Amino acid sequence: MGKRKVIKEILEGKKPPYVPWHLNFTIEAEEKLKIYWDSKDIEDRFGNHFLELDNFDKNFKKIGENLYKDYFGAVWDRSIDKDIGNVLDIILKEPKLTGYDFPNPLNNVFFEDIPKKIEKYPDRFRVFHIGFSLYERAWILRGMENLLTDMIINPRFVRNLFGCITDYNIEQVKKVLTYDIDGIFFGDDWGMQVGLQMGYRLWREFIYPEINRMYKVVKDKGKFVCIHCCGDVDELFDELIEIGLDLFNPFQPEVMDVYSLLNKYRGRLSFHGGMSTQKVLPFYNTEDVREETKKLIEAGKEGSYIFAPAHAVKGDVPIENTLVFIEELQKQEGFL
Repeated sequence: MGKRKVIKEILEGKKPPYVPWHLNFTIEAEEKLKIYWDSKDIEDRFGNHFLELDNFDKNFKKIGENLYKDYFGAVWDRSIDKDIGNVLDIILKEPKLTGYDFPNPLNNVFFEDIPKKIEKYPDRFRVFHIGFSLYERAWILRGMENLLTDMIINPRFVRNLFGCITDYNIEQVKKVLTYDIDGIFFGDDWGMQVGLQMGYRLWREFIYPEINRMYKVVKDKGKFVCIHCCGDVDELFDELIEIGLDLFNPFQPEVMDVYSLLNKYRGRLSFHGGMSTQKVLPFYNTEDVREETKKLIEAGKEGSYIFAPAHAVKGDVPIENTLVFIEELQKQEGFL
């Protein structure tokens, strides 16, 4: 059975022939693997099951040493975080959109590589990522402290801002869905190590209505809805399922019981992640990593699970630990 079909069966609540996976690495971690394998092109070594069709890097334009401006006008400093960076300044200094123009969601730069990527990896499950898809985009523009305060004292502005971001995303999603893809992967971090950043009441008031609108566009076309959302957010799973969520990532074991949640939601919601990047991968020995990988594979054999580290593997992870979980994944009976 091909990789694309395996992922579809997972998301449809069926039992797969093996536990599939999709692995991501930070720039530093990927460089270590390139040196180890003595190759600049190591993508095929992983055996990944997703084909990621976003053009994340094309959202950013280099404007100076370690400085990048994103498509919405925010400037990021990548002197420490080489992959994304830290926002340097607030664009919306006041709680109003007057004078700010949203960029064009249909710029061809976001779509031009899709046919070529599908042709190169026709058997992978095809997902288009929309990063910073709502709350994150809002605080990038307004500042996190300001935005959380606005939810209390400037709610009309927040609804307007979130609505404009959602309208932008929906236009992009509609365009993407004209291609032969399988799903949309929204990225929006709401959680902390304990609970929601804004609390449930404000999440329900401001975020829920907008993600409901976005998910509906995807589901109406018969495609899958996926989300990357860091932190302790499992209190939202039932409501997310009701509005169409099919796959949740990163499934962090430090903030949720991945094994009990997998059993509880199997057949209703699938999970992608589960391997600890805060503790196990950087600090445990190779045999511990091997055993944890085996444990996750065993838990996922009945379905609703796609293996991955709970976030992109970072540069502080010993390369031996990375190689161990790749080895265990690829030697599964039923894989190729």
